[in-house]
Amino acid sequence: MDKSSINNYFHSLFSIKDEVVEKITEKFNRFELKANAVVLDQNVISTKTYFLEKGYVRSYILNEDNEEITTNIYAAPCFVNDFLSFFRQQPTKEIYQTITDCVFWETGLENVQDNFHNIPEFREFSRLLFVLNYYKIHDRLIEMASQKASTRYFNLMKKDPDIFQHVPLKIIASYLGIKDSSLSRIRKDIHKM
Repeated sequence: MDKSSINNYFHSLFSIKDEVVEKITEKFNRFELKANAVVLDQNVISTKTYFLEKGYVRSYILNEDNEEITTNIYAAPCFVNDFLSFFRQQPTKEIYQTITDCVFWETGLENVQDNFHNIPEFREFSRLLFVLNYYKIHDRLIEMASQKASTRYFNLMKKDPDIFQHVPLKIIASYLGIKDSSLSRIRKDIHKM
């Protein structure tokens, strides 16, 4: 199977030899899921890590009123997982669900641990990946605390304009921390400008 997308992702983050990337991804298996499929359910221990080759995935929780609150939107190419659940082998707190039809590559914890112990470049890649994910989460936390909803909307439009073609507005509103009606108002105000 053609692993060029996952291999290119490794190369996009830092300089690494082709044969090392091929060794890292040797035990990754490809699979597809239709839109609205659960990749990883709440209160389940994550035993696989997933590379999203194509499509959009979201993670969400259910609040006390049983409303879905989107905590993250993943756009290919990227890794998708509850890494705390995966590495600590504890139940997830979120639900991971496809938004569109998706193509994934998966591998198990044993393979990841083997790569950690035997491939120094994989350790470096993983460290970089954790730092980048931390930065995204930290940046999002600061945005949610310091910016108005309209500013968060504009930032999302700048950062990922394609998201609006693939992700329902209800999910985008939830991700931005606002109600659907507020997002509609923001969008209406923009069109008046």
